[in-house]
Amino acid sequence: EQGTVKAEHVVNCGGLWAREIGRMVGVELPVLAMEHMYLLTEPMPEVEEFNKSTGREMIGVLDFKGEIYTRQERNGILLGTYEKACKPWSPVNTPWDFGHELLPPDLDRIAPSLEIGFKHFPGIEKAGIKQIINGPFTFALDGNPLVGPVQGLTNFWCACAVMAGFSQGGGVGLALSNWMVHGDPGFDVWGMDVTRFGEWAGLRYTNAKVRENYSRRFSIRFPNEELPAARPAQTTPLYDTMLASNAVMGDSWGLETPLWFAPEGKEPRDIVSFHRSNDFGPIGEEVRATRERVGVTEIANFAKYEVSGPAAEDFLNRLMTNRMPKTRRIVLTPMLNEFGKLIGDFTIAKAAEDRFMIWGSSAAQKYHMRWFEKHLPKDGTVRIHRFDQTLVGLSIAGPKSRDLLQKLVDVDVSTKAFRFMDFREMAVGGAPCMVNRITYTGDLGYEIWMAPAYERLVYKAIKDAGEEFGLVDFGMRALLSMRLEKNFPTWFRELRPIYGPFEGAMDRFIKLEKNDFIGREAAAKEQAEGPKLRRVSFIVDAADADVMGDEPIWAKVSKDYGTVEKPHGYGAPRFDKGGKEIRGSKAAEGASAVRG
Repeated sequence: EQGTVKAEHVVNCGGLWAREIGRMVGVELPVLAMEHMYLLTEPMPEVEEFNKSTGREMIGVLDFKGEIYTRQERNGILLGTYEKACKPWSPVNTPWDFGHELLPPDLDRIAPSLEIGFKHFPGIEKAGIKQIINGPFTFALDGNPLVGPVQGLTNFWCACAVMAGFSQGGGVGLALSNWMVHGDPGFDVWGMDVTRFGEWAGLRYTNAKVRENYSRRFSIRFPNEELPAARPAQTTPLYDTMLASNAVMGDSWGLETPLWFAPEGKEPRDIVSFHRSNDFGPIGEEVRATRERVGVTEIANFAKYEVSGPAAEDFLNRLMTNRMPKTRRIVLTPMLNEFGKLIGDFTIAKAAEDRFMIWGSSAAQKYHMRWFEKHLPKDGTVRIHRFDQTLVGLSIAGPKSRDLLQKLVDVDVSTKAFRFMDFREMAVGGAPCMVNRITYTGDLGYEIWMAPAYERLVYKAIKDAGEEFGLVDFGMRALLSMRLEKNFPTWFRELRPIYGPFEGAMDRFIKLEKNDFIGREAAAKEQAEGPKLRRVSFIVDAADADVMGDEPIWAKVSKDYGTVEKPHGYGAPRFDKGGKEIRGSKAAEGASAVRG
């Protein structure tokens, strides 16, 4: 009502109204308010005695069984619940005239949690209840904040869905202020970056996922556990075909993706545990069959972009650390920020003089588009298009993959005619496709890309032609297992924006002499001084459980670096007699033990 206000920056920290403020600029933020109840007890003698005798406050407690938490509040206890029978508040629109009034208590809804809490904490059961508070507070789909610049807008920032204001607010504020002043949050904040969700995270999807997250707040999340709410959101033309083949599906940035294939007669579902689950054996079979014969997998969950225009090559040379390929060739290249830290890892093919195809991490599509758009020339000489699910793909890999592809095409794909790291546009099974002579498994193989309308045709042609070669379907978990065996890193797992390119062992893709690419000065300094860390491969001795990522590793290394002790069953770096780390294919020898 005050008219238009112009500002250099706008930060959406609207709390309950963050969703409405986002809509003012055409953004539907994946955030929902939930009713949350807690009670305050009257002063408790037990609390007062503990404070007096120890000089300390009572410790805070998380009770997973009761889905409750406690902390001291003055001379009593605050007890709050994350009940499974949760209730959204104002799921479509937040009223502008809401003045942070409290909502009516609903003790019946949290009674099951309270009963368990009173059993576990008898003193609270005997205490009088001074007050019951029920109020709304906001969540994103995964319970983490939504922070950072919004892709597609200029200087419009988010700092919302901060459900735990006292514990999270300081960190969110620090990361955001760093970002606004220095161009980088100063930490690896991918877990709360506002770009981590795509367009599929609309209002109904958000409401279903937030309710699921709230109801599971105190539930243990097991390795490989796939949660069901709001699924399926996106599917490829092969979704029903995959289900009919006993595929166990997973959610990959909103897309249903085959994870592994259950044996015939077995129910296609994950039995989750901190021990190896029921997927371990079948994934091992998928890996073996692919390594020994040939396998096919769907790779629609990769990010896909086209960069075109007369300045396309100059633009990519400025962004990427590697030289751009010649026409119909492919390169692999990291991407750095101004501080020389890894913010992306891509496959780039030069399709024509002024046209490049790029493949990357699906979950980082909006993250990377934000970066691309920030550096686009203002004169229109570069255009960038994100395909998302308007371009899908299949990969065939294994020693028989060339023989299989040759049966599907009418051109020569021999070693000489179609070399490693070549790119071609050709008909596959009669469908117009783009084909990369590369695989993420590290085997002989091909990535085949097509419009969704052709995917069923191409897949059927591969299956029919592959029968004589012992073709198998393999899922995303087998693909990720095979890339680990070949020591292929992936962005936001091994490669993160807290590591430099030489720390990430990406040396051969960093061409410091080519031009002044973004982050070059910092990368050159890192190389000159020597990286402080180094990515290495481990072979982990494990009987019935596997590493998930981010586990600490204890390693005692002798002074001459010739021997390494491996306490607690964890692996350790391998060294040669000269004390140099063994990396790459030599380090991966015998790594089939990590399959699954």
